[in-house]
Amino acid sequence: MSKTLAPAPQLLKGLRELSKEERVECVLALCELVEEFGRPHVHSGLGIRKLGDNLFECRAGLSRRFLFREHPDEIFVFFLGTHDEIKTLLRSGRYR
Repeated sequence: MSKTLAPAPQLLKGLRELSKEERVECVLALCELVEEFGRPHVHSGLGIRKLGDNLFECRAGLSRRFLFREHPDEIFVFFLGTHDEIKTLLRSGRYR
């Protein structure tokens, strides 16, 4: 059973600011995330990792990653950034 993708408005804004090639790569990763989340052997290419209580990250191409939360019927994706940007965000505690 796949869940609904629920992107945060700021995530959509960030996607629009990427080059067309990067945007396509990220959108394909989101499509794969929705279809494969919860099936560990299938989604290994996305590099999904649990970072905390209901907080996950996955790859969105070579240099970008998404942060998301799982809800009963949806996957709420709220941040797109580099590995370093995600580390900074997690340390700041502003992702909550």
